[in-house]
Amino acid sequence: MELGDKIRTKQAMVGIVGLGYVGLPLGIAFAQSGFTVVGIDRDPGKVDKLNRGFSYIQDVPEEGIREVAAAGLFQATTEFAAIGSLDVICICVPTPLNKNQEPDLSYVKAVVIELQAYLRPGTLVVLESTTYPGTTEELIGDVLAKNGLYAGSDYHLCYSPERVDPGNKTYTIRNTPKVIGGVTPQCVALADALYRFIVDRTFLVSSPKVAEMSKLLENTFRSVNIAFVNEMALLCDALGINVWEVIQAASTKPFGFMPFYPGPGLGGHCIPLDPMYLSWKAKGENFFSRFIELSQDLNRNMPRYIVNKIAELLNTHGKSIKGSSILLLGMAYKPDVSDLRESPSLDVYELLKGKGARLTVNDPYCDGWPDESEERTEWQKTIHYAELGCYDLIVLLTAHSVYDLPNIADSGVLILDTRNAFGGLDAPNIARIGDVLPEVVEPALVGT
Repeated sequence: MELGDKIRTKQAMVGIVGLGYVGLPLGIAFAQSGFTVVGIDRDPGKVDKLNRGFSYIQDVPEEGIREVAAAGLFQATTEFAAIGSLDVICICVPTPLNKNQEPDLSYVKAVVIELQAYLRPGTLVVLESTTYPGTTEELIGDVLAKNGLYAGSDYHLCYSPERVDPGNKTYTIRNTPKVIGGVTPQCVALADALYRFIVDRTFLVSSPKVAEMSKLLENTFRSVNIAFVNEMALLCDALGINVWEVIQAASTKPFGFMPFYPGPGLGGHCIPLDPMYLSWKAKGENFFSRFIELSQDLNRNMPRYIVNKIAELLNTHGKSIKGSSILLLGMAYKPDVSDLRESPSLDVYELLKGKGARLTVNDPYCDGWPDESEERTEWQKTIHYAELGCYDLIVLLTAHSVYDLPNIADSGVLILDTRNAFGGLDAPNIARIGDVLPEVVEPALVGT
């Protein structure tokens, strides 16, 4: 049976290589639509959990895993030999940066080695991992061609960028359009037929390079605009203007303006890293993107601004960072998720620790993190509101919805709000980034 017929009748076996924040939700979505799915991951711990019906990804409920497993539609394995029995392979492995801030494609290359050993003719291979333009054809197509397997004739090759937003309840795999680019029209047609079972809309482009570039454009756009508004926050701070009020005022214009908001820095796997992939690729063509480099520099330095703001706040009350008792609220990179990847909260933590602060860390979703000294920090899961008075300062880094903000504000403890989460509360003990410092309040209101 031809692959197109197998896809249309859901007889195609779908493989997902890499069962993380991207791969696991994708695999479960295919299984729930009726495809038999094999998840492949090198981590035996993940594979064991999945095969016992447990989830380690917040967006993937355990009941969903158990239902598709019981129906014989999903199983996980560490054995890459399973590739030999698959009709479709979606590659969803990490693409981080190395210590030199250059693309680290070692995970993709490792998968290609396995494809060389096990890929059978006629298979559809789709790379979903974020990467620079040219990766799909160069690292997969050209390498497999050395083994006599040519994309577009012996097998089908596409790129379709993942657009997962962890914790987003509004936009999911189903209602987020899927961009697909393939090396031939037939490759695109097969991937389109496949993804239409799990997404409401596909958008087909002329090549894998266009699809790869589209993902980098999306996240570089966000990175540059966040950097710009972060710089506006610094400027408003220097001018004694409330940046949040400025943004609110500018947002009343019904055209030509899109609001972005300052914060302690960028987090997650995509926005802090993707622009660097694009910048690296551009340099290879003797093109230097000043916007990308400048925005990365601005965003990376926001944790230092936060720490400087903390020092200013404490100084207004005759205290220094060294020896002060500081409660950090929220370590995940965004609200209501357990994802710590590239979180600026971790940088704030390390900077304060290096300056001698006595730190208490709270995050209801995260258990802890090995700090730079490789010592695992243990974090609070709940806030003891009655004991907040023992702190010299509370810093809100991530505004998890479970935080009782009025209760925290009523503690009277000095607060630095990096997200404008306390925006509707008018209290003399609250300061915000990109804002003037609060007036010095009575000592009884601080740390009591």
